[in-house]
Amino acid sequence: MMLNDDGIRLHVELSMPEKQADQLPLVILVHGFTGHMEERHILASASAMLKEGYAVLRAEMYGHGQSGGEFVNHDLYKWIHNLLTVADYARTLPFVSDLYLCGHSQGGLLVMLAGAMLRDRVRGIIPLSPAWMIPEQARNGCVLGYRFDPDHIPDRILLDPDRELNGNYIRVAQTVFAEEAIRRFPGPVLLVHGTGDATVPYVWAEKAAALYADCELVPIPGDTHCFDLHCDQLENALMHWLSRQKKS
Repeated sequence: MMLNDDGIRLHVELSMPEKQADQLPLVILVHGFTGHMEERHILASASAMLKEGYAVLRAEMYGHGQSGGEFVNHDLYKWIHNLLTVADYARTLPFVSDLYLCGHSQGGLLVMLAGAMLRDRVRGIIPLSPAWMIPEQARNGCVLGYRFDPDHIPDRILLDPDRELNGNYIRVAQTVFAEEAIRRFPGPVLLVHGTGDATVPYVWAEKAAALYADCELVPIPGDTHCFDLHCDQLENALMHWLSRQKKS
């Protein structure tokens, strides 16, 4: 189905667990940079959540998947507004008892930021391989391997022959301070990260875990950014943590 975020269509997909009840917890699940809701690690995460009796609302952000907007023009502000719109929709669903946010990579950074904004409405967050170094790198003149003068941002950033970003992506990222968002979220956090991640080094997961008030960090030994080697361990980490949340 499609939601309307101030004229931008957002593609979302609601999945319900086999054992349903009048009241169920729900997880909003978001992909990462260049990603979409049908990726293997996103579907595996959704499957783990459903097995634990959670409803799952997969959502595609601006410029990604089947949602509106062009990739070249997406930025963190637009994604934040998208996720707030999806969360508002989730709160209208009559069966939702508790709300959780889960995101991968740039989606992991997104749920870190939105978690702080929605700390009175969200019970817990689950950043997966969160790319929360993006704002700091933008301020230092290097994002996704592309180097630039942080005080003179180019109009376009060519990522590869077929993909580019508007310079406003950098301008927006430079104003984001993820550390403040991390400190503002008091609820439980599950952070899952592969120790062999070449895109977002594992040390960033350790830094985030140290800043959160209540964080469980689960390393996946030797695994990649998208959990290509041990997706089953990602599922197990999600199931164990979500099972404990239902009992707390």
